[in-house]
Amino acid sequence: MTPTVPPPLLLVLGDEELLVGRAIQAAKASNPGGDIAEYEAGALDAGAVAEMLSPSLFGGRRVVIVRAGQDARKDLAAALLAYAAAPDPEISLVVAHAGGAKGKALAEGLRAAGATVVPAAKVTRHRDRVDFVRDEVHRCGGQITADGVEALVEAVGNDLRELSAACSQLVADVTGRIDAQTVARYHRGRAEVSGFTVADAAVVGDLPAALVALRWALTVGVDPVPIADALADGVRTVGRVAGGRGSAHQLASTLGLPPWKVERAQRQARGWTPEGIVAAMRAAADCNAAVKGGAEDRAYALERALTTIVAARRAEAPAASRR
Repeated sequence: MTPTVPPPLLLVLGDEELLVGRAIQAAKASNPGGDIAEYEAGALDAGAVAEMLSPSLFGGRRVVIVRAGQDARKDLAAALLAYAAAPDPEISLVVAHAGGAKGKALAEGLRAAGATVVPAAKVTRHRDRVDFVRDEVHRCGGQITADGVEALVEAVGNDLRELSAACSQLVADVTGRIDAQTVARYHRGRAEVSGFTVADAAVVGDLPAALVALRWALTVGVDPVPIADALADGVRTVGRVAGGRGSAHQLASTLGLPPWKVERAQRQARGWTPEGIVAAMRAAADCNAAVKGGAEDRAYALERALTTIVAARRAEAPAASRR
């Protein structure tokens, strides 16, 4: 199969590493054996643009990749946009930009110049993760049922790299359509001690069960990051559902969540006060910052968060959680 030639201008917009990496790899793969050059925007100056975007000395197509475009200084951004006004058809300029306010003029200018945009934003909504898993299974050549998708997201968590790896493994090992029972067989051990198990116990106020689940999860090798993510997701979902009105199906449509998750959150929300939810959200946010920021003792950060969240549910949040 002949590789697809990327357009003269390609803007990879977003900061989801898996999606950014795939877009850049696809651009590289489009030019097998050809001239490929990579640069970091923060290390470039405007004077380098003319040289790096000149035709290849050996002829043929060139792919020029500029990473972290949001870090480009104003003179570099201006030079890139001047080139984008009349790009060389034999060169593919690929700019990866994290999105957001920083360096926004470059991203908007490339878009206005006609750049093809590849979305690569962080996947934060449950519905988008579900879509990702379904598409990933199909990309790997497999088929998966709706309950299989939900079960896989529940078992593996929010990290796209882990979800992608799980999809690839299932498609490689399973003959026929993947369903919830298939996922349970492959992920039973992990699902039983996942971050969601820890979070479910915490948000209903069962501190002993939450601590036991946490210690067991860490013992069998579950990474603290997805546990912290699941804890934040559990508290956030309870808060969103507690503030809503209507049936589970009505709230599911409004909140963009599956009905089963809304029903579970409605049960978990009993006993929570608005003040308690605020304190729990703060504790979950502090825990995420500590775990992802390289805290010296990530297990302690998780245990402290569980204690604070359970106390918040009982309207007895420790002073440390109040700011």
